Amino acid sequence: MIHSFDQEQLEKTETILEEDLIKSGVKIALVVDMAGHIIANSRSEDCSHDVYSLAALAAGNFGAVNAMAKIVGEEEFSLLFHKGQDENLHFSKVTEEFLLITTFGNDVSLGFLRLKIAEAIERIRSLW
Repeated sequence: MIHSFDQEQLEKTETILEEDLIKSGVKIALVVDMAGHIIANSRSEDCSHDVYSLAALAAGNFGAVNAMAKIVGEEEFSLLFHKGQDENLHFSKVTEEFLLITTFGNDVSLGFLRLKIAEAIERIRSLW
């Protein structure tokens, strides 16, 4: 099913990303489709990463990991986390069609972030 959004839904989604995630220390919060197209995004003022490349590569990465899940007998891995020295990536499914991708530094705890992401996803789902 192709989902279409009106301008108000997109603006409210970006407000959720800003209020729930960016204000909690996340550097980038993107809602993307499974092809890597950005649906909604928010980022901290000091972040200059290429979000378009990040979105496309993240969607591809999510697809590849889900193919690996099937090989090991899982239906899917609905959450991915990549830890770097200074930056981390977290991917979560919003719906069958959309992912929430966040980047954050080591100053944000993964447990706290997972809680904030779960809350944001519920707010986004109820909006859509």
